[in-house]
Amino acid sequence: MALKATIFRAELAVSDLDRGHFGTHALTIARHPSETDERMMVRLLAFALNADERLAFGRGLSSEGEADLCLTDLTGAIDLWIDVGLPDEREIRKACGRAARVAVYAYGTGAGLWWKQNAASLEKLANLSVTELPVDASRALARRAARTMKLQCTIQDGHVWFSDATESLAVEPLMRKAAG
Repeated sequence: MALKATIFRAELAVSDLDRGHFGTHALTIARHPSETDERMMVRLLAFALNADERLAFGRGLSSEGEADLCLTDLTGAIDLWIDVGLPDEREIRKACGRAARVAVYAYGTGAGLWWKQNAASLEKLANLSVTELPVDASRALARRAARTMKLQCTIQDGHVWFSDATESLAVEPLMRKAAG
């Protein structure tokens, strides 16, 4: 018998001064049994950084060839494809062919090495942006994971403040590659 996903609910208030997006999003996040709290919370952070009414979580780890988050236009065309973690370079190339924009949020102790190994081929992809999250920040986000969360995220000048009722966390993403 297959294990079922664990359901998390988050009320995420986003104040993105860089993009001029302000809103509260009621999110339901299905965490695959093999997914860590850290990965799930990085997906939530990626949502906050790209918040939009049409941005939706994908089916996650159980579905190969599918985005972790996806923003489609009214015709169903993929405007933004988001992957978190250290995706295979071939999968990123495929995503760049399918979507107008692709964003990768790399995290974990191997993120720097992953970028070093893939930078030359990824630099050629004009519609790709790659952001690396500091290890201490992604681990601190993981400690905030709860079945029900009420979170605030403020983004200004590329700096991110993520907070809940008890504490605030400053995240300084490292932009490895900006889309052209």
